Amino acid sequence: MLSKFEQVQQQWGGTSDVIDHWLLSRQQLLIDYCKLAGLPPFDNSNNQLPESSQLQLFSQQLVDYISAGHFKIYDMVMARWNDTGYSPTEDISQLYLKITQTTDPLLNFADRYCDDNEALDSLDDDLSVIGQLMEQRFALEDQLIELISESLACPPGA
Repeated sequence: MLSKFEQVQQQWGGTSDVIDHWLLSRQQLLIDYCKLAGLPPFDNSNNQLPESSQLQLFSQQLVDYISAGHFKIYDMVMARWNDTGYSPTEDISQLYLKITQTTDPLLNFADRYCDDNEALDSLDDDLSVIGQLMEQRFALEDQLIELISESLACPPGA
């Protein structure tokens, strides 16, 4: 996921402050996920469960990332589109719908681990599922970023 993120950041970073903000939020979430899961470059060779505070921090960041995507980022894009006279295409609307379908499972993870330390026996499996959902969401967001970037670069009538 981190290498894919670097490719996306190189391709789309700097094209728009909206996209840059989104990518920075994603980067922090990915780093914290890798730390929590003990993925490279963060080693968890002692196979210890993460501390409750780490799990709570990641859960809160996950909620913040999802909220930012649905409210702040989308609102920023809509404001920019309104300024240029652009409106979302069917492709953009369909991608956004697919992204929203990952929201509830991700929020359920955050709800489960934000306070509940009793659920740690299934944490490894849950982290694996969440990692797959995040990867799916990021791939969809990457497609959306491409469409948004293209729309902002060439407004209607330009």
